[in-house]
Amino acid sequence: MLEKKSFPIEAIHVPVKRTKTLDPEKVEALANDMLDNGQKTPIRLREGKGRFVLIEGYHRLEALKALGEETVEGYLVRARLH
Repeated sequence: MLEKKSFPIEAIHVPVKRTKTLDPEKVEALANDMLDNGQKTPIRLREGKGRFVLIEGYHRLEALKALGEETVEGYLVRARLH
């Protein structure tokens, strides 16, 4: 079972393909919701070379950055072998 942990935002790498999907309006809406309710859904990460790589939760991560947060709640998952 996955264990929710806190991760430093500065240690998370967002793959370039993901950065092209950013919707600023969605980030703003999430940030406003997080001000009232906190982070409801953890992001998903995998371990990379000296950092964590984002798998899921790009908009949530960006919303937390916009709010000035230094950590994010997330699950550390193993990369799938294809």
